[in-house]
Amino acid sequence: MRISFTVNGNPVVVEAEPLARLLDVLRIDLGLHGVKEGCGEGECGACAVLLNGRIVNSCVTPVAAAADGEILTIEGFCETDRYAVIEQAFSDSGGVQCGFCTPGFVMATEALLRENSKPSEDEIRRGLSGNLCRCTGYNMIVQAVQAASETLNGQ
Repeated sequence: MRISFTVNGNPVVVEAEPLARLLDVLRIDLGLHGVKEGCGEGECGACAVLLNGRIVNSCVTPVAAAADGEILTIEGFCETDRYAVIEQAFSDSGGVQCGFCTPGFVMATEALLRENSKPSEDEIRRGLSGNLCRCTGYNMIVQAVQAASETLNGQ
């Protein structure tokens, strides 16, 4: 089946089974390797992308759900000023170690800050609850989100 959508601002058409995982289409068909497969069950957030502005785990999202939609992956988000702020906050806070989970955490951070530009610590922890990290202490990641929020809000 031919499925059309926009990825990182670029229109694409793929030939895929409607129930094929969005993750596989992004990685294999479109070569977007910043989208990672961690658990394959929608539990770790390594495959997180924004679909029509909302965060989804692409490993459990059928590609048909993206039909006529807009997808933002870490590759596209890296081209924005907001990414630079979030990247710097993660770096400054020590919220990055091995880096495997980082793209998913960055996309979750962006999704959270789009919805709530000044989240409390509890709201940050809830907003990131779909992401797992086996290397860092979550406190450093929470601090990164707080710092990014402050910078983006001009504080």
